[in-house]
Formats: sequence, C-alpha cells, structure tokens
Amino acid sequence: MTEHATPPEPFIDREISLIFQGDWGQANLHRICGWLCQEIGDRSAPGSRFGIWSGRGGTDAVRAVLAQDVDAALLTPTAAAAGITAGAGPLAVPGADRLRALGTLPQRDRLVTCVDAAFGVSHTGELAELLPSLRIATSPDDGVNLIGAAAHRLLGAHGITPGRLEQAGGSMLYAERPFPAIAAFRDGGANVLIHEAIMTPAWQRVAEHRPVTYLDVDPAVVAAFADWHWPTATVPAGYLPGLDHDLEALEFSDFLLVCRADLPDDIASMIAWCLVATREALEVQYHHLPPDRSPVSYPLDPKAIASTPVPLHPAAEATYAALGEGASAAGALMWA
Repeated sequence: MTEHATPPEPFIDREISLIFQGDWGQANLHRICGWLCQEIGDRSAPGSRFGIWSGRGGTDAVRAVLAQDVDAALLTPTAAAAGITAGAGPLAVPGADRLRALGTLPQRDRLVTCVDAAFGVSHTGELAELLPSLRIATSPDDGVNLIGAAAHRLLGAHGITPGRLEQAGGSMLYAERPFPAIAAFRDGGANVLIHEAIMTPAWQRVAEHRPVTYLDVDPAVVAAFADWHWPTATVPAGYLPGLDHDLEALEFSDFLLVCRADLPDDIASMIAWCLVATREALEVQYHHLPPDRSPVSYPLDPKAIASTPVPLHPAAEATYAALGEGASAAGALMWA
C-alpha cells in the first residue's frame, strides 16, 4: 500500500446486527472482537446491535462463518489457512471457497517442541526411539483445535501416533489451552511439550525444575507441513530459557479475521477501516509488555493487516488501498 490522504470517516446510516466469534472469553481473540464491536458501533446508526460468541479459534471459526451462525470470526494461526485455496490443510472444509478475509492481526508465535534434557536428543525425529518413556503434553486433535492438529501431524511425520505411543507404554496429556500443558511439563507431569504462546510468562518457567532442550523440526516434518502449505519459522537464540541456538519450529503466528463473500460491502469496508484507523485503541492495551513479548505485535502495520492467506473481501481490499499507511482516527484512548 502507498500513503494516501485519509478518506473521510465512514458511517453506516442504518441499523445493523453483527455477530463476531472469538476465543473462550479471556484471550486475545475476544479482546479484538470487543475492540471492533465498539469502534463499529460508534460509527453505525442508533439501535445497531453487536454480539460476540465464544469459540475456540480453530476450525470452528471457519465452520461458524460458513454456516451463517456468525458474520465474522477469528482464528489462529494464519498458517493453517495457507492451504485453503489449494484444498489442503485442516481448514480446507467444504464450502471454503466462499470464505473471505477481512484482515490479519499480526503477532509472532511458534509451535515449539521442548523436552527434558535428560533424553539427550536434539531433533524431533529422535523421539520415535523413546516411545516407552514419553509423556507428551499438547492439545487434542479433535477436528477443531489447530494446536492439536499441528502437534499430531508433527508426531505423525515420525510415525508417532497416540495408539502406538500408548501401546509402547508412553502417554498423551491433553489440554485445550496452552497453560495447563506448560504447567504439567514444568512440574514434571510431562517430559515433552508441544505448544505455542511462546511469548507468555509461562514459557519462561519451563526450565525452573530441570534443564530442557528445544528440538528442531526434521525434514520429515517440513515435508509433511509443506503438503498443507504451512511453513517453518525461527525462534531466536535466547528467546526461551536455555535456548542456545536459533531454533527451527513451526510457524504459528497471527490472527486471521474471516467472513463470507456475501458480507455487505459497507460492513466489510467499515471493519477494514477500523482495523487500520483505530488500531491504536488495540495496541495501547498491550503497551505494558515489550513488543517481542506481546501476544499482539505493536505497532500494528497496516500492510501486515491487509496481508491475508485467503482472498480479501473486495470491499475490504478497496478500503485498504484507499487508506494507505498513515490513517489514524483512534481519538482519546481508554488505556493510554
């Protein structure tokens, strides 16, 4: 995008009813939904109504949008959506061709494999030789949870399945969200952790009770995820406790806001306008955290917001082109 004069502030001069879907209620997706509901509501006719449904930020977001249960939904990571147009990956569900993007909320995350250093391994493929000893903490692969889908595909690339693991004497410890799994690993209930949210304080405590090792993904994992158009990414040395090298892990960044192709143009345009022009109202809620430890990256980059792995809604795309990089209409900020 190139810099332009900021277009006039939009207003929807009719009553609208708009339903978003976020996360379980306490995490970043719900915060983003709340921000957008307020900003859109301030620029819509009196009597307009806005709601937020709780979700899980996985395949349920796509299904809820396509089923017309909600108007827009957030999911993470965007890498899971990269294969949709090719009919590949966990989000390539029937009807996905009707899916459009409204924007991306950038954040930097990875799916990391961390093990008890006593195992003496350095790559994920070596876990296949240790099955009787493994107690793996991650999320379930239940058709919705994208952490679980990715973790099980990683393990499966090395022939490790829950059934084979249990038959050998190992076990899986499942939790919907990262923090119970991270705590189980930290406290010794698990000796392998495959999870995300690496910017959070919980990850800084994983080595409190014993040395740990972070495992680089093997070529077999890279190949398995390439079939899903899902890339790897680096965790820089020193970012996690005891990480002494640049780690190759699975990309797990960014929040993607999706809708259907038939979302009214003025609503799609308004959402895109608010994502860019009022972004400071979201950013300021994270300023107590260093940028590289924030679960929402700041300052938010309009170019990154407009970059999506599935096609943008045409009205959103036109709005981003008109806004350029300098638009700001956040006004007086609650958390400044």
